[in-house]
Amino acid sequence: MRIALITPEPGHPLLAAATALLAREYRVETVDPAVDTVVADPLADVYLLKARTPEALALARDLERRGAAVLNSASATALCQDRTAMAELADGAGLPFARTRTYTALSQLLADPGLSFPLVVKSRRSRRHDLVARVDGADRLRELAREWADEPVVVQDFTANSGWDHKLWVIGGRVFAALRRSELAPGGRGPTRSLDPAELPPGWAASALRVGEVFALDVYGVDLIDAGGARPLIVDVNAFPGVRDQAGAPEALAELALLVGGGARAVSVGQERAHAL
Repeated sequence: MRIALITPEPGHPLLAAATALLAREYRVETVDPAVDTVVADPLADVYLLKARTPEALALARDLERRGAAVLNSASATALCQDRTAMAELADGAGLPFARTRTYTALSQLLADPGLSFPLVVKSRRSRRHDLVARVDGADRLRELAREWADEPVVVQDFTANSGWDHKLWVIGGRVFAALRRSELAPGGRGPTRSLDPAELPPGWAASALRVGEVFALDVYGVDLIDAGGARPLIVDVNAFPGVRDQAGAPEALAELALLVGGGARAVSVGQERAHAL
C-alpha cells in the first residue's frame, strides 16, 4: 500500500509520528503542493490532505477527479476556510454554533448602528495570521480598521466564558481533547492542557462527532466554549488541524489511512463510529 501526504511540512509531529508507524510496512511519500502541481500515475492508495493553500486544494481536486481517496476531501477542506459558509451549514444542521454575521469589509462595521459590544471579529477566510479579535468598543474597532479596513469579516456575539477554549479533535471517529487559554482572554493565548474526553460535559463529544457528519470530515478540530451550565458553543471548525501531544493520535491517523487506503469510503469512517456511540 502507498500512502501520500499532501503537505509542505511532513515533519509536523502528528504526520511524522504517523509516518513512522506506517513506514514499518508500507510506503509513505510526500507531495509538496507548492512544487508538485501534478501527480503522475499510478496514484497512491490514499492521500492525506494537510494543507489549505489554493495549490493544495487544486491538486486534491485533480486527484479526486482521477479516482483517488483524499482525506479530508478538497471540498470539505475548502468549506472550513469560509467562516460564513461554515456558520450557515452548522446552523442549518442544528449544531450549537455561535451566531455569525458577514460583512464584505471590516470598514463597514464602523457605519453599522446596530453593533452591540463586546463582539468577536474574524477574517471571513480562515488562514494563518488571519484576524481574530475581541472588540469592546468603537475605539478598538477603529484601531483594527487601520490595518484591516478592506478585510472581509464575520462578527460573532461575545459569549462570557471562563477564558479557556475546549479543543476537541476527531480522527476517524476517535475524540481527543484539551483545554487552551483563549487568544481572546486577557493576556492572550496561553498553555494547552490535555483533557481526558471522559471528563467532558455530557453531549460535548457527541456534538464534535456530529460536526464530522455535517461537514463530511474525518480528521478535524472543533473549538468550543462553555456558554454557561455546561452548554457547548462551537466557535470554529478546522480541517486536519495540528493535533499535538495527544496520546494515541498518531495511531488513530495511521489506522484511518490504512482503512481508507484499503477501500473504505473516504467520508464515512467518522460517521459509522459516531452511530455506534
